[in-house]
Amino acid sequence: MDGHRAVTLPAGVWGFAPYALLSLVHVVALAGSADAVAGPTKLLLMPALALGVLWAGRGSAWGAPFSLLFVAIAFSWLGDGAATFFPFAPELPVMLGCFGLAHLAYIWLFVRQLSTRRFPAWTLVYALWWVVLLAVLWPRLGSLAIAVAVYGVVLAGTAATAARTNPVVTVGAAFFLASDTLLAFRLFAPEAMPPWTSPLVMLTYTLGQGLIAAGVVRAARSGALRGSRPAVAS
Repeated sequence: MDGHRAVTLPAGVWGFAPYALLSLVHVVALAGSADAVAGPTKLLLMPALALGVLWAGRGSAWGAPFSLLFVAIAFSWLGDGAATFFPFAPELPVMLGCFGLAHLAYIWLFVRQLSTRRFPAWTLVYALWWVVLLAVLWPRLGSLAIAVAVYGVVLAGTAATAARTNPVVTVGAAFFLASDTLLAFRLFAPEAMPPWTSPLVMLTYTLGQGLIAAGVVRAARSGALRGSRPAVAS
């Protein structure tokens, strides 16, 4: 032995490499206003994440946890491509609906399959976030006011229930909430948001989704999901 401890990466981590690369390309394309690249890469993000989960989670029992994770990823994909997949419908309500369903799947996953503790006291900050967000944006929301308020409850619920799970999922859900907060201000108070907040929305979004997925896979491989067994080493 040479006295140096070998550094080993978590099993399956390379399965997320295509997603990480696509995320980087997409964010850089947004920052450079390269719409010809940003558009297609956005639609590839969630399929790449799903493939990463399949690779990283191989050897784990499928069951409800992975089913819920893939449902959340699928609805997120539909939300990402709302204008493309539903050109006959208004984009924003469709996007809110798709992501709302994705968040409900995440909440179900966190509460029923991944929770290991009670709500930490600090999660009350998410209730405060909802109140402040609505107080600031309400005059600008118009006919979408109720829909945005309900969606905000679901967002806060995702972040709060994630705090009952492992730290990777908790941080991922916080990034997801940050992304939606930035997006809300870009949609309803665009004059207050400089151009660089557009790539920041997607940077926090891709980080959030990736960390949530990685945290679920990590729990599955360690047998921490309810009713799961540790994955076979590969």
